[in-house]
Amino acid sequence: MSTDAVQDILGNLDLSKLSQQVGADPSEVQDAVAKVLPALLGGLHANAQDPGGEASLAQALAQHDNDLATGTIDPTEVDPADGEKVAAHIFGSQQDQVVRQLGATGVSGGLVQKLMPLLAPIVMSYLAKRVTGSTGGAVGGAIGGGVLGGVLSQVLQGAGSAGGSSSSNPMGGILGDVLGGLLGQGTKK
Repeated sequence: MSTDAVQDILGNLDLSKLSQQVGADPSEVQDAVAKVLPALLGGLHANAQDPGGEASLAQALAQHDNDLATGTIDPTEVDPADGEKVAAHIFGSQQDQVVRQLGATGVSGGLVQKLMPLLAPIVMSYLAKRVTGSTGGAVGGAIGGGVLGGVLSQVLQGAGSAGGSSSSNPMGGILGDVLGGLLGQGTKK
């Protein structure tokens, strides 16, 4: 699967509705989304690196509607309370630090904080759709043999380079410096 998950989600996300929902300019929201999505994907990938985290993530994916990320993604269909729980499980006690680091990329930390609970369920839906497609059935079938981690690795192939080269996109540094070291300590989802 060579599809760039960030561009795939961004291309289907109704940015005008999302901009209205968070009360920000559409171009600012697009820039922030392009930075938050790789962080969420990277966090999920880090959590799936151990068998317990992978099993927990598979259970969480089974609970998320994979239709949310089908066709045009309407962010008003997202349950922000669920999104807050998902983000807390992904990042654990490091969530505030991740928000600060993303805010240091030139987007508002406040905007990042508003977007994270709206984007987390969308990412879960996107991954649930990818995992069920890769396993030919239920998400539960992805457990074992690191299949889920493999699917996440494939989905993440382009996530660190979303929006251009690494010199124009600081996400690569954030994913490596902040997410890589911190998220292994987070609560598994």
